Amino acid sequence: MPQPTYADLAALVAAQAVEIERLKVKVAELEARLKANSRNSSKPPSSDGLAKPAPKSLRRKSGRKPGGQQGHPGSTLAQVARKDLYEELRHEPVACGGCGAGLACAPEVDVQRRQVFDLPPVKVRVTEHQLVSRRCRCGQVSRGVAPAGVNAPAQYGSRISAIIVYLYMGQFLSKKRTAQALSELFGTPVSEGTVATATRRASGDLTGFLELVRGRITDSPVVHFDETGFRVEGKLHWVHSASTGKYSLITVHRRRGTKGMDHAGVLCGFAGVAVHDAWAPYDTYSRVTHALCNSHLLRELQAVADLASAGESWCWATQVTDALLKLKKLVEVAIDAGRDHVDAAPAATQASLLRSAALLGVRQNKARSTKIMAAHHALARRILDRRDDYLRFSADFRVPFDNNAAEREIRMVKLRQKVSGCARTLTGARQFTAIRSYLATAAKHGVTFFHALVQLAEGQPWLPTTQ
Repeated sequence: MPQPTYADLAALVAAQAVEIERLKVKVAELEARLKANSRNSSKPPSSDGLAKPAPKSLRRKSGRKPGGQQGHPGSTLAQVARKDLYEELRHEPVACGGCGAGLACAPEVDVQRRQVFDLPPVKVRVTEHQLVSRRCRCGQVSRGVAPAGVNAPAQYGSRISAIIVYLYMGQFLSKKRTAQALSELFGTPVSEGTVATATRRASGDLTGFLELVRGRITDSPVVHFDETGFRVEGKLHWVHSASTGKYSLITVHRRRGTKGMDHAGVLCGFAGVAVHDAWAPYDTYSRVTHALCNSHLLRELQAVADLASAGESWCWATQVTDALLKLKKLVEVAIDAGRDHVDAAPAATQASLLRSAALLGVRQNKARSTKIMAAHHALARRILDRRDDYLRFSADFRVPFDNNAAEREIRMVKLRQKVSGCARTLTGARQFTAIRSYLATAAKHGVTFFHALVQLAEGQPWLPTTQ
């Protein structure tokens, strides 16, 4: 084998240097992917597995002590008045604990009250409706009319139907466990088919409610929007949420983008402030004023800071984070003081710091020679281009700092998927989202799940009366 020449060795070294640089970039990308967790990305906490990151909230200290705050009503079990007692049992001492003498005629000096809260034995009550027929002198036979909802020789009443839907849709038990729970608690046989039938009837009576809520949300000044993946029929579908402080509308569709959003029926007619993440299809709705979620932004900035070199004493992403949180604090101070605007000078200072840091982020990553640099450049560029949308919370106090309200709406969807794995049919998924919309809206108006479901089972669904 001939000895390599100097030129051959130089070419080999140059080729190896190029390969080493390529591998270094690849390693950096893989390390960035490994460092992604629920704290610095949109990954859910469940994806962290056993290697969960050390607890580190993106929020700063509030100065308040942990636990319930002063003025919080609490929910400690407390004794009730004697008039509210079911029964009163007296326990007399048998004999004196000192000398052993009888105490039948001894004076009473004190009574210590101890109350036990419990349920009586539960048994299903069966009411028979007898439809009496009578023959008139003219020969005509007339029969009595059953009350509304009494349609079969044997059926479940509204309260049992409400409990079925409550356990299945409200508490996310499976059909089998819901049927088993009803059978064991009340001693009445309930099948999985009965659970499915009760759910179908409940969702079928919500058409008017859903149209009312859709209209109320569309007419609202500020609305939260979000979407999340949901397995239906073994395929990826998308659950879309639109919500305010009083109303929730949850829908499911095969598409995540504008087709799914238009199917929900809110954004296509909405002209207020839409709070959402930076998912591009939201920006296609030109009548909408956009407000971007800063919680998403803080996680993206944290990811940049996590990848910064250990020796760096300053990171542009950290400065953007600090400016955002200080602006948030200025808004909180103004609201607590009863003002409708922030102090102009300190707010302008923080906005300027945010802009200058984002400009440096663009400059540092302008080469975009790696995927990481390209992502960081795109983030800094978005902060500059959408600065007004990110800072809208500081100019309009109706707009929140984040989109956590929308994320709370879809959290129950993720919980349902975690319990059931997926929805077997699209019809079943739409039944689920309709009932969740109903229950979430009722809860926002102070109506309990069970009370709302009893009304629904009676064929008279609860409806919000005010905006």
